[in-house]
Amino acid sequence: MSAPVRPRCWQSDPYSDALRTGRGPLFLRRADGWLLPLDVERWCAGADRADMSVLGRCEGTVLDIGCGPGRLVAALAGLGRRALGVDVSRAAVDRTARAGAPALCRSVFDRLPAEGRWGTALLIDGNIGIGGDPGTLLARTAQLVAPRGLLLAEAAPVDIDERVRVRVDDGRGGAGADFPWARVGVRALLGHARAAGWSAAGEWQEEGRAFVALRRADPAGNAACSAGAVPGQGG
Repeated sequence: MSAPVRPRCWQSDPYSDALRTGRGPLFLRRADGWLLPLDVERWCAGADRADMSVLGRCEGTVLDIGCGPGRLVAALAGLGRRALGVDVSRAAVDRTARAGAPALCRSVFDRLPAEGRWGTALLIDGNIGIGGDPGTLLARTAQLVAPRGLLLAEAAPVDIDERVRVRVDDGRGGAGADFPWARVGVRALLGHARAAGWSAAGEWQEEGRAFVALRRADPAGNAACSAGAVPGQGG
């Protein structure tokens, strides 16, 4: 697995400002000027029907990678599920805490609690793009979940497999530092997943969003983690 690039740029304004206010506009801007709108208002609202289609498939303890303002972790807590969010943005972690949900300000590539014991990992809202290399991210996520653990990931709603450098841009002249990002559709995501040791366990669409379920390979044939308290947040 190649050395990951940690996306510390998400600590920068204008992303932090948008999370603090709960409003956009906010975009990812490529060097050629192309803009990808970011749905800040949806991220800062409660979990919607598409989100609940993901959360209803979770097994055991849940690690939300790139949790943003914490709507999924908060919704899981409301369902009585044990979950932890991780995000490199302090503003995101602070907003998650205000929602009453646990979160750590760390990269997925940093040391995390209970590595190898999470029942489910989430990569939602485009977070398969973290680090700009889906294969590396999927291999890292496989280290975090339990044998036969589950990954629920959101794909781009179009057939795409691209790696780009982008900036967070507020459309009003404010922009952060550039960083690597990736966008993959379902077909490409499944291909990267197979190469990283995941097997397909399902795919579905809800409210125009596309999702896949992936199962971690277990050479020893052990059962997946399916219950228990959220592992300690230290370490």
